Amino acid sequence: MTTYVVTLPGTLLDKLTPAARAVLLRELSPADPRHTALGEAEELDRLTLDEENSTFVIRLEVQAATSGEAELEARRIAETALRSAGLDEKAAPIGPAAISGIDTE
Repeated sequence: MTTYVVTLPGTLLDKLTPAARAVLLRELSPADPRHTALGEAEELDRLTLDEENSTFVIRLEVQAATSGEAELEARRIAETALRSAGLDEKAAPIGPAAISGIDTE
């Protein structure tokens, strides 16, 4: 298995309350990219919001055999976390995934 850091951009069409942000961060914690050498070196945060809180970037560490599987798993984790925070795919659509790091140890 290979460790991938997957970046998922998105748009917030509903307001992200402080409580929803806390839930989202908690749900994303197991896949925090700071646990990888790359993520730590690059100081990657699992959730980044723009100044207006209208766009976001989620970065996740996932283990997978291929980059395609990594992207699918990262999207699954992100969508589940967003739903847990009360944001469905209409309230927080996610754009195309990008592999932003690979660690093959």
